[in-house]
Amino acid sequence: MGCCCDEDDGDIFRHLMNSNFPSSSSTSATTTTTSSCTVISPMNSYFSALSSTDILRLIFDNLPIPDLARASCVCRLWNSVASQRDMVTRAFVAPWKLNDVVGNPLSGSFWRDNSLAKFAVSHHITRGDTVASLAVKYSVQVMDIKRLNNMMSDHGIYSRERLLIPISNPDILINRTCFIELDVYAKREVAVLYPNDLPDRRTAYVSNRISSEESNKKVLESLKRSMHVDNETAQYYWSVANGDPRAAFAQFSADLKWDWQAGHS
Repeated sequence: MGCCCDEDDGDIFRHLMNSNFPSSSSTSATTTTTSSCTVISPMNSYFSALSSTDILRLIFDNLPIPDLARASCVCRLWNSVASQRDMVTRAFVAPWKLNDVVGNPLSGSFWRDNSLAKFAVSHHITRGDTVASLAVKYSVQVMDIKRLNNMMSDHGIYSRERLLIPISNPDILINRTCFIELDVYAKREVAVLYPNDLPDRRTAYVSNRISSEESNKKVLESLKRSMHVDNETAQYYWSVANGDPRAAFAQFSADLKWDWQAGHS
Protein backbone atom coordinates (compact mmCIF):
# COMPACT_ATOMS: atom_id res chain seq x y z
CA MET A 1 0.00 0.00 0.00
CA GLY A 2 3.03 2.28 -0.15
CA CYS A 3 3.36 2.74 3.64
CA CYS A 4 5.25 0.88 6.35
CA CYS A 5 6.30 1.63 9.89
CA ASP A 6 9.91 1.35 10.93
CA GLU A 7 9.14 0.17 14.47
CA ASP A 8 9.95 -3.45 15.14
CA ASP A 9 6.90 -5.71 15.24
CA GLY A 10 8.03 -7.41 18.43
CA ASP A 11 8.31 -4.08 20.25
CA ILE A 12 4.83 -3.10 19.15
CA PHE A 13 3.25 -6.34 20.27
CA ARG A 14 5.10 -6.31 23.61
CA HIS A 15 3.85 -2.80 24.24
CA LEU A 16 0.29 -3.76 23.38
CA MET A 17 0.40 -6.95 25.44
CA ASN A 18 1.73 -5.05 28.45
CA SER A 19 -1.21 -2.67 28.17
CA ASN A 20 -3.54 -5.66 28.43
CA PHE A 21 -2.17 -6.76 31.82
CA PRO A 22 -1.97 -3.82 34.27
CA SER A 23 -0.01 -4.10 37.50
CA SER A 24 -1.70 -5.45 40.62
CA SER A 25 -1.60 -2.04 42.28
CA SER A 26 -3.68 -0.50 39.53
CA THR A 27 -6.00 -3.46 39.01
CA SER A 28 -8.14 -2.84 42.08
CA ALA A 29 -8.48 0.83 41.23
CA THR A 30 -9.82 0.11 37.77
CA THR A 31 -12.04 -2.87 38.60
CA THR A 32 -15.08 -0.76 39.40
CA THR A 33 -14.76 1.27 36.22
CA THR A 34 -14.17 -1.62 33.82
CA SER A 35 -16.88 -3.81 35.34
CA SER A 36 -19.58 -1.32 34.43
CA CYS A 37 -18.47 -0.86 30.84
CA THR A 38 -16.32 -3.19 28.78
CA VAL A 39 -14.81 -1.62 25.69
CA ILE A 40 -13.27 -3.82 23.02
CA SER A 41 -10.42 -1.89 21.46
CA PRO A 42 -6.94 -2.58 20.09
CA MET A 43 -5.47 -1.53 23.44
CA ASN A 44 -7.32 -4.05 25.63
CA SER A 45 -7.92 -6.95 23.24
CA TYR A 46 -5.81 -10.08 22.99
CA PHE A 47 -3.21 -8.76 20.58
CA SER A 48 -1.18 -11.95 20.24
CA ALA A 49 -3.99 -13.16 17.97
CA LEU A 50 -3.32 -10.21 15.68
CA SER A 51 0.20 -11.45 15.02
CA SER A 52 -1.28 -14.33 13.01
CA THR A 53 -1.30 -13.69 9.27
CA ASP A 54 -4.37 -15.89 8.83
CA ILE A 55 -6.38 -13.86 11.33
CA LEU A 56 -5.12 -10.60 9.85
CA ARG A 57 -6.25 -11.70 6.39
CA LEU A 58 -9.72 -12.49 7.71
CA ILE A 59 -9.94 -9.02 9.22
CA PHE A 60 -8.37 -7.12 6.32
CA ASP A 61 -10.65 -8.86 3.82
CA ASN A 62 -13.48 -6.71 5.19
CA LEU A 63 -11.68 -3.37 5.10
CA PRO A 64 -12.22 -0.66 2.47
CA ILE A 65 -9.24 0.93 0.74
CA PRO A 66 -8.70 3.83 3.23
CA ASP A 67 -8.73 1.52 6.27
CA LEU A 68 -6.52 -1.03 4.53
CA ALA A 69 -3.99 1.74 3.85
CA ARG A 70 -4.03 2.72 7.52
CA ALA A 71 -3.58 -0.89 8.60
CA SER A 72 -0.51 -1.19 6.37
CA CYS A 73 1.15 1.58 8.41
CA VAL A 74 0.86 -0.17 11.80
CA CYS A 75 3.92 -2.44 11.51
CA ARG A 76 5.86 -4.53 9.04
CA LEU A 77 3.73 -7.64 9.64
CA TRP A 78 0.49 -5.80 8.99
CA ASN A 79 2.02 -4.09 5.98
CA SER A 80 3.09 -7.42 4.49
CA VAL A 81 -0.48 -8.71 4.75
CA ALA A 82 -2.31 -5.52 3.78
CA SER A 83 -0.04 -5.04 0.74
CA GLN A 84 -0.64 -8.47 -0.76
CA ARG A 85 -1.88 -8.09 -4.33
CA ASP A 86 -5.05 -10.12 -3.91
CA MET A 87 -5.89 -8.10 -0.79
CA VAL A 88 -5.53 -4.66 -2.35
CA THR A 89 -7.21 -5.79 -5.57
CA ARG A 90 -10.26 -7.01 -3.68
CA ALA A 91 -10.56 -3.74 -1.76
CA PHE A 92 -9.99 -1.71 -4.94
CA VAL A 93 -12.69 -3.42 -7.03
CA ALA A 94 -15.29 -4.08 -4.31
CA PRO A 95 -17.10 -0.68 -4.20
CA TRP A 96 -17.59 -0.63 -7.96
CA LYS A 97 -18.24 -4.38 -8.45
CA LEU A 98 -15.40 -4.62 -10.94
CA ASN A 99 -14.43 -8.01 -12.29
CA ASP A 100 -10.64 -7.53 -12.18
CA VAL A 101 -7.72 -5.10 -12.31
CA VAL A 102 -4.85 -5.91 -14.67
CA GLY A 103 -1.36 -4.44 -14.36
CA ASN A 104 1.04 -3.35 -11.63
CA PRO A 105 1.26 0.31 -10.59
CA LEU A 106 4.61 2.04 -10.34
CA SER A 107 3.74 3.44 -6.94
CA GLY A 108 2.09 1.53 -4.11
CA SER A 109 0.13 4.69 -3.33
CA PHE A 110 -1.98 3.98 -6.42
CA TRP A 111 -4.05 1.57 -4.32
CA ARG A 112 -4.85 4.17 -1.66
CA ASP A 113 -7.49 5.86 -3.80
CA ASN A 114 -10.24 4.05 -5.69
CA SER A 115 -12.54 7.01 -6.23
CA LEU A 116 -14.40 7.33 -9.52
CA ALA A 117 -11.81 9.85 -10.72
CA LYS A 118 -9.24 7.05 -10.79
CA PHE A 119 -11.03 5.39 -13.73
CA ALA A 120 -11.42 6.38 -17.38
CA VAL A 121 -12.74 4.95 -20.65
CA SER A 122 -10.34 4.60 -23.56
CA HIS A 123 -11.84 6.06 -26.74
CA HIS A 124 -10.02 5.39 -30.01
CA ILE A 125 -10.10 8.55 -32.14
CA THR A 126 -11.93 8.15 -35.47
CA ARG A 127 -12.63 10.54 -38.32
CA GLY A 128 -15.17 13.18 -37.34
CA ASP A 129 -14.62 12.93 -33.58
CA THR A 130 -14.56 16.17 -31.63
CA VAL A 131 -14.20 16.85 -27.95
CA ALA A 132 -17.74 18.22 -27.87
CA SER A 133 -19.23 15.17 -29.62
CA LEU A 134 -17.41 12.83 -27.25
CA ALA A 135 -18.66 14.83 -24.25
CA VAL A 136 -22.23 14.33 -25.48
CA LYS A 137 -21.66 10.64 -26.26
CA TYR A 138 -20.28 9.83 -22.81
CA SER A 139 -22.40 12.36 -20.86
CA VAL A 140 -19.44 14.25 -19.42
CA GLN A 141 -18.21 17.84 -19.50
CA VAL A 142 -15.89 19.10 -22.25
CA MET A 143 -13.56 20.64 -19.67
CA ASP A 144 -13.33 17.33 -17.79
CA ILE A 145 -12.09 15.59 -20.94
CA LYS A 146 -9.56 18.34 -21.61
CA ARG A 147 -8.34 18.35 -18.03
CA LEU A 148 -7.83 14.58 -17.91
CA ASN A 149 -5.96 14.54 -21.22
CA ASN A 150 -3.98 17.77 -20.66
CA MET A 151 -5.48 19.45 -23.72
CA MET A 152 -5.12 23.20 -24.11
CA SER A 153 -7.57 23.37 -27.04
CA ASP A 154 -9.98 21.22 -29.02
CA HIS A 155 -7.40 20.89 -31.80
CA GLY A 156 -5.24 18.65 -29.62
CA ILE A 157 -7.49 15.75 -30.49
CA TYR A 158 -6.08 15.49 -34.01
CA SER A 159 -2.56 14.56 -32.87
CA ARG A 160 -3.66 11.64 -30.73
CA GLU A 161 -4.74 8.06 -31.21
CA ARG A 162 -7.10 8.04 -28.25
CA LEU A 163 -8.63 10.13 -25.50
CA LEU A 164 -9.32 9.11 -21.94
CA ILE A 165 -12.94 9.83 -21.05
CA PRO A 166 -13.87 10.48 -17.40
CA ILE A 167 -16.57 8.21 -16.02
CA SER A 168 -19.76 9.89 -14.87
CA ASN A 169 -21.90 6.78 -14.28
CA PRO A 170 -20.40 4.22 -11.88
CA ASP A 171 -22.66 1.50 -13.31
CA ILE A 172 -20.25 1.38 -16.26
CA LEU A 173 -17.72 -0.32 -13.98
CA ILE A 174 -19.93 -3.25 -12.96
CA ASN A 175 -18.43 -6.61 -14.04
CA ARG A 176 -15.75 -4.87 -16.10
CA THR A 177 -11.96 -5.34 -16.23
CA CYS A 178 -9.72 -2.27 -16.03
CA PHE A 179 -6.05 -1.94 -16.97
CA ILE A 180 -3.58 0.10 -14.92
CA GLU A 181 -1.67 2.41 -17.26
CA LEU A 182 0.57 5.43 -17.22
CA ASP A 183 -0.96 7.46 -20.03
CA VAL A 184 1.54 9.57 -21.97
CA TYR A 185 -0.85 12.54 -22.20
CA ALA A 186 -2.64 12.35 -18.86
CA LYS A 187 0.81 11.86 -17.28
CA ARG A 188 -0.58 9.86 -14.39
CA GLU A 189 -1.67 6.36 -13.48
CA VAL A 190 -5.20 5.56 -14.59
CA ALA A 191 -7.43 2.48 -14.36
CA VAL A 192 -8.55 2.28 -18.00
CA LEU A 193 -11.60 0.52 -19.42
CA TYR A 194 -11.59 -0.69 -23.02
CA PRO A 195 -14.47 -1.80 -25.28
CA ASN A 196 -15.15 -5.49 -24.59
CA ASP A 197 -12.36 -5.31 -21.97
CA LEU A 198 -9.75 -5.89 -24.70
CA PRO A 199 -6.97 -3.27 -24.94
CA ASP A 200 -5.75 -2.33 -28.41
CA ARG A 201 -2.10 -3.41 -28.28
CA ARG A 202 -1.32 -1.93 -31.68
CA THR A 203 -1.47 1.64 -30.45
CA ALA A 204 1.51 3.69 -29.31
CA TYR A 205 0.20 4.46 -25.84
CA VAL A 206 0.17 0.75 -24.92
CA SER A 207 3.96 0.74 -24.86
CA ASN A 208 3.63 3.07 -21.89
CA ARG A 209 1.53 0.63 -19.86
CA ILE A 210 2.12 0.96 -16.14
CA SER A 211 3.83 -2.41 -15.89
CA SER A 212 6.78 -1.10 -17.89
CA GLU A 213 9.84 -0.50 -15.73
CA GLU A 214 11.29 1.64 -18.49
CA SER A 215 8.42 4.13 -18.10
CA ASN A 216 9.11 4.33 -14.39
CA LYS A 217 12.76 5.15 -14.95
CA LYS A 218 12.00 7.77 -17.60
CA VAL A 219 9.47 9.61 -15.46
CA LEU A 220 11.68 9.58 -12.38
CA GLU A 221 14.68 10.71 -14.39
CA SER A 222 12.63 13.58 -15.79
CA LEU A 223 11.52 14.60 -12.29
CA LYS A 224 15.10 14.36 -11.07
CA ARG A 225 16.34 16.72 -13.80
CA SER A 226 13.48 19.17 -13.30
CA MET A 227 13.90 19.33 -9.54
CA HIS A 228 17.72 19.09 -9.54
CA VAL A 229 17.55 16.45 -6.80
CA ASP A 230 18.73 12.90 -6.21
CA ASN A 231 16.82 9.70 -7.02
CA GLU A 232 15.46 9.24 -3.49
CA THR A 233 13.97 12.74 -3.38
CA ALA A 234 12.39 12.36 -6.81
CA GLN A 235 10.96 8.97 -5.78
CA TYR A 236 9.50 10.50 -2.61
CA TYR A 237 7.62 13.28 -4.39
CA TRP A 238 6.49 10.84 -7.10
CA SER A 239 5.02 8.63 -4.38
CA VAL A 240 3.22 11.35 -2.41
CA ALA A 241 1.77 12.72 -5.66
CA ASN A 242 0.21 9.32 -6.46
CA GLY A 243 2.15 8.93 -9.70
CA ASP A 244 1.34 12.39 -11.09
CA PRO A 245 4.59 14.11 -12.22
CA ARG A 246 3.00 17.57 -12.35
CA ALA A 247 1.61 17.23 -8.85
CA ALA A 248 4.99 15.95 -7.66
CA PHE A 249 6.78 19.00 -9.06
CA ALA A 250 4.11 21.33 -7.64
CA GLN A 251 4.54 19.82 -4.16
CA PHE A 252 8.32 20.09 -4.46
CA SER A 253 8.03 23.76 -5.45
CA ALA A 254 5.67 24.43 -2.54
CA ASP A 255 8.13 22.86 -0.11
CA LEU A 256 10.98 24.95 -1.51
CA LYS A 257 8.89 28.11 -1.09
CA TRP A 258 8.05 27.20 2.48
CA ASP A 259 11.72 26.56 3.29
CA TRP A 260 12.68 29.91 1.79
CA GLN A 261 10.02 31.78 3.75
CA ALA A 262 10.96 29.99 6.96
CA GLY A 263 14.58 30.96 6.46
CA HIS A 264 13.71 34.63 5.98
CA SER A 265 11.16 34.99 8.74
